[in-house]
This record gives sequence, C-alpha cells and structure tokens, in this order.
Amino acid sequence: MLFNQTFKSIRRVREIVRVLVKYGFEDVVANTVLINFVPQKQRLKWVREERPIFDFSRWERIRMVCEELGATFIKLAQVLSNRPDVLPEPLIVELEKLQNEVPPFEYEKVKDIIQNELGRPLEDIFEYFNEKTIGSASIGQVHRARLKNGHEVVVKVQRPEVARLIETDLNIIKVVVARGEKFFEKNGIINLMDVVEAFERSMQKELDYTNEARNIQMFRATFKKQKKFFAPDVYREYSSRRVLVLEFVKGCKITDVAQLRAWNLDPAKIAETGIDIYLTQIFEFGIFHADPHPGNVLVREDGVICLIDFGMVGKLSAKDKFAFAGIFVGMAQQNPKMTADSLRALAIDDNITDMRALEYELGELIEDFATLDVGESNMSEFSDRLQQVIYAHRIRLPGGVFIILRALAILEGIGKLIHPNFNTAAFIEPYGKKLLLDKYSPQNLGAEAFSLVSKLLNFLHVFPNEVRDILIRTRKGKLIIQVEHKGYEQALNRLDRTINRLILALIIVALLISSSISLTILTGSNIQALITQSGIPYLSVMGFITAGVLGLVLMYAILRSRTPRN
Repeated sequence: MLFNQTFKSIRRVREIVRVLVKYGFEDVVANTVLINFVPQKQRLKWVREERPIFDFSRWERIRMVCEELGATFIKLAQVLSNRPDVLPEPLIVELEKLQNEVPPFEYEKVKDIIQNELGRPLEDIFEYFNEKTIGSASIGQVHRARLKNGHEVVVKVQRPEVARLIETDLNIIKVVVARGEKFFEKNGIINLMDVVEAFERSMQKELDYTNEARNIQMFRATFKKQKKFFAPDVYREYSSRRVLVLEFVKGCKITDVAQLRAWNLDPAKIAETGIDIYLTQIFEFGIFHADPHPGNVLVREDGVICLIDFGMVGKLSAKDKFAFAGIFVGMAQQNPKMTADSLRALAIDDNITDMRALEYELGELIEDFATLDVGESNMSEFSDRLQQVIYAHRIRLPGGVFIILRALAILEGIGKLIHPNFNTAAFIEPYGKKLLLDKYSPQNLGAEAFSLVSKLLNFLHVFPNEVRDILIRTRKGKLIIQVEHKGYEQALNRLDRTINRLILALIIVALLISSSISLTILTGSNIQALITQSGIPYLSVMGFITAGVLGLVLMYAILRSRTPRN
C-alpha cells in the first residue's frame, strides 16, 4: 500500500513537472526540488492553441497550468485570487478567469458511490433518480432525485479518487513551497505557505460533505426569523462524507429578470433584499455565505431569496466586524485617518512604516470615489484599488475579508443587472454606523469591561505563581535563558576568524619555544656541540620547520583579509 502511494506520488510529481515545463516555467522547476524529476535529454514542444507558449504572458501561463493540473490547483488558484496581500494584481486578474466546471463522471460510478456510502441499494432510497447531471464541478456533481416519501431533492456526489488526488497534490505543493520560498518571494508572492496551509484546512472541510450539512443547519438556525431568506434543508439520514442529499428549491436565478416579472416581483426590490440579507450576515451575525454568484442565489415565486452551496462559509469575529465596519464608515465620511486606523486594527500583521503615507493613499482613493455618481460607482474597482494599497504596505488581513470584498463586488454586479440605481456603498454605510454604535453601547462596553477585569484577575492569580517558579529555578540553578542573536552574523564570523588566528599564533609560539628548549637541552647551549655531535635533534628541527610553515599561513591569511574585494 505504501509503495503504491509512493509510486503514485512520484508519477504525479512528474506530471506536474511536465505541465510546468510545457508552459515555460522551467525556472520554477530549476529553482525547486522538482528539478530532480526532469530527465536530462527531455525534448519539449512549447505550443498551446497553435501559438508558441511564450506569446502568452507569464500570468496567462500560470492559469493554463492550473487548468491542466485539475481540481487541487484550480481550487487553490481560486482561493489565491481572493488574496491580493499574497499575489500581484495581474496574476489575480488571470486566476479569476478559472472555471470550476468539468465533464461529469459516469452514472455507474455515481450509483456505486451512493450505495457504498449509504450501505443500501439506490432503489431502496430513491423513487426516482435522474442519471443526467444538473451541475458538475471539480469536487463533485449534482443530480435531481425523488425520495421514497415523495420529497424532491438534489443529490451531490463526490468524484471518485478526488480526495486521494488532492491529498497527494497538497503534499507536493507544500514541499515545493517550503523549498522554493525565496524564489516565490523574489517573484512577488509572499506568505505563500500560510495560504497553502489555510487552503489545506479548507479543502479537508470541503471534501467532507458533513461539514456542509452542518453549515446549512447553522444557517437555518441562525436565520430562522428571517422571512425573506431561506436555506434548503439537509437530509442527514441519507448523507455522508461523499454524498449530500438536500431539499430541492424551485426558483429562478436572481438575474432572471423576465421570470421575476412574470411572477409579479420587482427586480429592484429583490436586489435590495439580497444585499440586505448578505450585509446582515456579515455585520450582525458575523457568518456569511462565501460564494454568492448568480448560480447560488435563487428566488422563489413568493419572492423569498434562497442560497445554495454552503461548502464555503466565512466568519468574522466581533473585533474584526468593528474594524471592517470602520473602514467603510471612514470611506463614507471621507476620513482617511479613521480608515487607516481601522485597516491596521483589522490586520493580523503589517509592515506599515509610515502611517501618514497610508492615510495619504487612502485619501486619494476616497477622493476618487467620493465624486462618482451611482452609475459610475464600482465596488469591484474600489476593491481592487484598496487591495493594491494593502499589497503595497504588506498588510496581512484575515482571509474572510477578501472573500467579503469579492462577494460584495459580485453582488453589486448582480444588483446593477436588475436595479437601475444600485449602489452597494450606500447600503453598507448604515450597517457600518449601526455596528460602530453597538460597539460603544452600554451592553457592549459592559461586556468589554467584564472581559478586561477577568483578564486582570487571571493575571493577578497567575503572576505570583510564575514569579515563585522563576525564583525556585534560579535558586536551584535550573533557570535556562535562551538568547537568539540576529544581525550579528558578520561580526561573529570576524571574531571567529580572529580567534582562529590567535590560536594559530599561540601554536607557532609554543612550537618555537618547545623546539628551542629541546635544542638547548641536547646541546647544553653549546653551538659547537651541535656541530660535533654525530646525532641531529630531528624533533627540534621539525618544530622549527612547522612553526615556519604555520607562520607563512598566518601571514597569508592576514594579508588576504586586508586586500579589498570587488
């Protein structure tokens, strides 16, 4: 079993290398451990779509590599397209073009997977099962069906072997990123390992459909009082890690204006309801649907908006919600300082060296968008500009923030299709103000005060014990202090060379002294005796010769260190 896995991993690595080199990324291969898998006499034909591969830009070729390598790389690229703090903008533009649609796999395999996962024949569960798919993606595909009790459902089935392929790919990606970190940073890609590890956790959840089932149930419980929002129920008794059975939602895409009007629904009000639902998720509850593209937002005949596909759900902590709201309120009030402070409060880490420069750049951004009318305002462009500032100042933000910005841009695109005067910023501002007012409400201030007092009491409880432990270790001579020096490597190397020369000089002196003493003992300080004696003091002579050679070595080292290097 282990041998088979190892063999498949090697085969997959060679396939990755082949695709990378095919698209002209021999530098990626040459600068990472992948070089070990390239035959020396390999001959390549660099052509794509009957054009030389180098006619395409580097960013286009990266997208092509992801498309050809399949599910893992497409998914990772889609995640990275939401991380402008990691990737340069031209690459993000290309990765956003990636589509997750792939040809469906055979019905017989679908049937086998369902029966193996649920432990009973397909006919015992479903009264009717449509062999044709209604959607197919890199992880799984969806079929219409009817349960024995007459309930209409959709069945999501995971692709065979996709979990093993993704696990193999992730292991390869982590090794390549770890060994090629300097190469990626040189090409403008930073903190890549953090993204890969977060992506691995996300993929592990997405490959287990029970996580999506839990997300659905959480949304249904959280928003049960929302009359205009609906999440389809999940049939847990017919679901598993690789099979998910959901309530079928009869409705149309939110962008289907003709159908909305046929149902006597006002498209403009539907757009406003949709953005209200999403902003409520973000600013009030801190949990939100992470992929609200038109195919995942349906409208029922009664005007209720339904979200489907809860494989990806984002979350914001209370602290992050307040900081995120501060960014948009600062923008609306044309207050770059408030925006900059909120951006820094939201950051996990940053390399901001000049807050005034950050405020100035945000001020320019605010001025550019403050004068635009509704028709000209563009959340996508605003998001891109904001993300450029974030990238320039190396500000690391929670991944959920970029998912929200992308989702808001998608929702604005939907809104403008069906609402003539749709302005996302105008909807966001009141939510942000309400949240900031809640931050300073007596209830919230009381909760924060209670939290601070709890932390202080905990500190006062722990601190004496910590001090006592340090004193006991000190008294017993068991206190260990570790010091890590940084920036002293050159000085330490110079000191090391100086000490080595001093030791060499001492050895030379010791040889000279010992040889002289040996010679004196043998000759009695009588040079004539040395000449007339039949024996020669070989040890003394060897000592003098060795001292002379070491002296020449020491002289060469000293002269070489004084010679300036180009």
